[in-house]
Amino acid sequence: MSEQDELNTGLLLFIPYRALELRVYAAVREAGFDDATPAQLRVFQRVGPHGTRLTELADAAEITKQTAGFLVDQLEAAGYVERVPDPADGRARLVRVTARGEEASRVAAAEVARVEAEWTAHLGARGMASLRRQLARLREITDPWA
Repeated sequence: MSEQDELNTGLLLFIPYRALELRVYAAVREAGFDDATPAQLRVFQRVGPHGTRLTELADAAEITKQTAGFLVDQLEAAGYVERVPDPADGRARLVRVTARGEEASRVAAAEVARVEAEWTAHLGARGMASLRRQLARLREITDPWA
């Protein structure tokens, strides 16, 4: 039995994700965005294009609202996000990505593209396309935010 057969599927999914996350974090830091932690960036990556409520960020990141608030406070102090009134509900506020956050996001997206190109070179274009299709199918039953 090979090592891959001994590892459960969840771990086989997590290992490449973690490698991707570490590469993106390193690229973002090297580009001068060295004042955000991995925990902050895990919340940051869940901010939607039109802003996201703190409770939704906490749910998506599977952390408490207090922890999400603490991390958003830090991201806001560093200039990556801002809190703005929610146009749909004047009592609520949205966390929205700032121009600085957009710059960091572009660096992250470029690194993701590099990693995916490496994976495609390793697996072949058909293998990568198949992997993406199968993961998208799994998302149908595993992602409550899809």
